[in-house]
Amino acid sequence: GAGLDSAVVGEREIAGQVRRSLVSAQAEGTASGGLTNLFQRATRTAKDVGSRTALGTQGKSIVSVGLDLVEQLMAEDAPFSESAVVLFGTGAYAGATMALLRERGVTDISVFSQSGRAAEFVEARGGAPLTPEELPGAMRRADIIIGCSGGDRRISADEITRLGRAEGHTAYVVDLALTHDFDPRIAEIPGIELLTLESIRLAAPQEAASALQAAREIVDQHAEEFIAERTARQVDSAVVALRQHTLAVLDQELAKVRAQHGCTAAGEEVEFALRRMVKQLLHLPTVRGRELAAQGRADEYIAGIEALYGLTVERPTTSAEAPSSATGEGDCPIARTA
Repeated sequence: GAGLDSAVVGEREIAGQVRRSLVSAQAEGTASGGLTNLFQRATRTAKDVGSRTALGTQGKSIVSVGLDLVEQLMAEDAPFSESAVVLFGTGAYAGATMALLRERGVTDISVFSQSGRAAEFVEARGGAPLTPEELPGAMRRADIIIGCSGGDRRISADEITRLGRAEGHTAYVVDLALTHDFDPRIAEIPGIELLTLESIRLAAPQEAASALQAAREIVDQHAEEFIAERTARQVDSAVVALRQHTLAVLDQELAKVRAQHGCTAAGEEVEFALRRMVKQLLHLPTVRGRELAAQGRADEYIAGIEALYGLTVERPTTSAEAPSSATGEGDCPIARTA
């Protein structure tokens, strides 16, 4: 979530995808309580890394580094802002790409989606949607072609060759999809400059060792806290069972008091005193249970509660929780491998 394993270390887009994947899983009903806590902790970790280390000041992403590379390569050809761009994909990653292109002054942007969502995508962000019939012509005149759809179909080298691009017109193809939107062999075609995730990784700025170390320490701290919280919750079922048992006994005794004294001031004082005493009696077992859980001795605590009070405590599950399988066009290549 903090982007420390991304091609661009500290990339902020990863944290956004972590948040969106949780929202998607919650909407589909596939996010368990454990997964929700885990993803929320990952989001807090990413925020801390961004605010407490130098990684947060870079604001770099795979897209921004890729566009920087293109801008450097085409410096002698024409102004970057005047480029004609064809964008493959309509997911969140494509949205981030569109936003960065706009920030750099690019206005001639055409969008193609294999799933037919281009019109909806450009309605909110600008640009022009492309139909399958319009795509070849748009690619023929494009200065920059960006792939971040991660679809099943890959543009082959033969298709690029058949476009019949004008001699001397260089096209810069930026393939941001992990599964490749373009056949790597297109790099052999005259007039095509191909940039892949690997070339972007090599061009990404090297982060200072001290900033990276500080970020990893923050991640380690959050991981330890998450494990401690999760371990402490293992005794929750035992604590709840103990409280229910004790309060049930309390209610029985209070019923006797009311039967004997009625709703008098004396009866109310007795009830107040008994409830206060029970609260104090439950405090120490609750605290002790969390301490033992943190030491890895939750089973001992649960067994003790069962033995002393004759209760049956439901053991916390330890089976692997199924993660959300929500994927979509435009998923980040790094997030999909993490």
